[in-house]
Amino acid sequence: MKTVFTTGEAAEICKVSQQTIIRCFDSGRLRGFRVPGSRFRRIPRDALIAFMKDNGIPPDALNNGKHRILVVDDDPEIVELFVDVLERDGRFEVKTASTGYDAGVLTQEFVPDLIILDYMLPDINGNVVCQTIRKNPNFEHIKIVIVSGVVNQDEINDLLKGGADEFVKKPFNIEKLIERIGELLAV
Repeated sequence: MKTVFTTGEAAEICKVSQQTIIRCFDSGRLRGFRVPGSRFRRIPRDALIAFMKDNGIPPDALNNGKHRILVVDDDPEIVELFVDVLERDGRFEVKTASTGYDAGVLTQEFVPDLIILDYMLPDINGNVVCQTIRKNPNFEHIKIVIVSGVVNQDEINDLLKGGADEFVKKPFNIEKLIERIGELLAV
């Protein structure tokens, strides 16, 4: 997945002229950087997403029409199940992480539309990952579904207050979960 775009690529994605992108870049409305020793401008993915959001441009062209889902779980069987079912569905591009740290790195790089997040990760609690994502304004569009089998109702309420969009208890019905993901992403 591309993380840095030329002005021409950004123009194509935003469905505007390259000159419009250059004017926005030069005026500071579109963040980016110049390639050292040249006049070329480059736009990082997160800056392009922020620009698109600020200007009401749908992000569809950035993801080839597929919604990006990040599955964060340390159980390889659950990860395999999600990847298999979501990729077969055809509407989703899927990446996986097995730790909170990897989830943070992939959230920055992949910028998912939805994260399926295990509550009990080996290095950090899922609610900490959720709260960290919610603190970043570039990620406010990301839907978060927490999955766990070892929490009580008070913890579930805290997770939902802390920024999770949905809580699913293990064991879960995969078809119902995929249906709910579709609802959350409006696809």
